[in-house]
Amino acid sequence: MENVLPRYRRPIPSIGDPVITVEHWDKAIEAYDEGDFRQSVLEVLRYINPTLLENKDTSQDFEIVQMQGTSEIHVSIKGDEFSVKAPFLKITEETNRVALLRRVGEVNFSPLGLASIVLYDDELWFEYEMPLTVCQPHKVYDLLHEVCVYSDDFDDQFIERYKASFYGKPKITPLTEKEQEEVWSQISDIFEDYHNYTQFFIDKRWTNYQWDNLVISLLKLSNMPYVQGKLRSDLIEYIRNLFNGDLDFQFRVDKGVNFMKKLSAKPKEEIMKNVYHAEQFISLRWRSSEQIITDRLKGNLEQVQRYEKEKSYFNLSYYLQFTLLKLIYDFNLEESYRKAIEEVMEEVSGLEPDQAAGNLLKVYYDLYEGRINAPDTSKKTKKGFFSKLFN
Repeated sequence: MENVLPRYRRPIPSIGDPVITVEHWDKAIEAYDEGDFRQSVLEVLRYINPTLLENKDTSQDFEIVQMQGTSEIHVSIKGDEFSVKAPFLKITEETNRVALLRRVGEVNFSPLGLASIVLYDDELWFEYEMPLTVCQPHKVYDLLHEVCVYSDDFDDQFIERYKASFYGKPKITPLTEKEQEEVWSQISDIFEDYHNYTQFFIDKRWTNYQWDNLVISLLKLSNMPYVQGKLRSDLIEYIRNLFNGDLDFQFRVDKGVNFMKKLSAKPKEEIMKNVYHAEQFISLRWRSSEQIITDRLKGNLEQVQRYEKEKSYFNLSYYLQFTLLKLIYDFNLEESYRKAIEEVMEEVSGLEPDQAAGNLLKVYYDLYEGRINAPDTSKKTKKGFFSKLFN
């Protein structure tokens, strides 16, 4: 096998994937600072998803009901109160009630920090209310993100583990036949590359790179916005484990290897049942801005510069691959940022590390220094930028 970078194809567009507009966040902060608390909340909602307030008369009390995957999110302003609720699950005769409620109690302590899961008869709801006067934009965003993420994540898990049932019928849109073929081709490529590079690193006795191989493969899968259900929850769990420095390194790798072995061996039908378009209230990824991305990449700068100084092309190209993919995984990026990352990942597919590292490095510095929207007159070629940067 040649020492070239694994393949990358950007995911197909997903229906209803919210795209942020940073100007609404700035307006939300300004309105709150000026004491216009209602307007501040409205601007946060527009920032989260521009379609939420379409055809809504926001001059009076109103309610929004919008799906987040399999969860139904209710947001309202009534008088001076802001409310977020989400019907979560139903308890049936088949439900392991005691185990479920014990787990709900644990979730209310952690990871939930604002909302709580409340039991009404045999129904579980996420809930949180607060006066508009304390609706600071960061708090509103964190609350909505928390309810949307955990209501959509935990329902599949609790249904599988405790035999609860969905509160309502999930509102999903199946992929077209053409989309299914393309997505399965991409997933198959990821599995094939993972196994090929696993063997390559074993043959070279470069066992430490198994972590890089796992992270890059799992991030590619998880960054597909139509990967839903239990598969998405599993991917989140194993990606979190791989980046958890409190766990033993080899333990993290072994768990990841075992997961990928089982996942890649599953029949196409079992995997694709978790692949569909779903409505979203909010992006499951965290909000972003130029400064947020700069601050994130500043944490990688020392390592990048060390590889750059040593001209360690192989280390640099793999380090930058998962660094850029992690940005897409963690943040709801503006379109220009996402496009820059996806384009360079496609450019370096199949290139040798000394050819690929310069292309990746250029995008890294453009993102870090806030130049991503600036016009670029340089001509990119398959030879890469490495000779220009390091020779």
